[in-house]
Amino acid sequence: MPGPDPHDDTSRDYEWFEKEQLAQDRDAASVDTADVDDTTAQRLVSDLVDADVVTPVPEDHVLVHKPSGTAFDSTTQLAVFHRGWTANRDADAEAE
Repeated sequence: MPGPDPHDDTSRDYEWFEKEQLAQDRDAASVDTADVDDTTAQRLVSDLVDADVVTPVPEDHVLVHKPSGTAFDSTTQLAVFHRGWTANRDADAEAE
């Protein structure tokens, strides 16, 4: 009895499909921070200051993200960090 036909082997197709699915899942779960321009960052940080999530420290020229205790000297860095921090917190809550 002859062995399996090597031309009918679809295992590589299955592996490729699995890799593509994992990549799509990872992309869907990630937060896009590339779209944070200066105007968006300033608006977000202003909203966070109003919501008492961020504390400005004028004498040190920094903004402190209260939940994490992290200080930033750039509104863009803070906005990107907060988006990632929020996404991670939300992902943790969904996992529970």
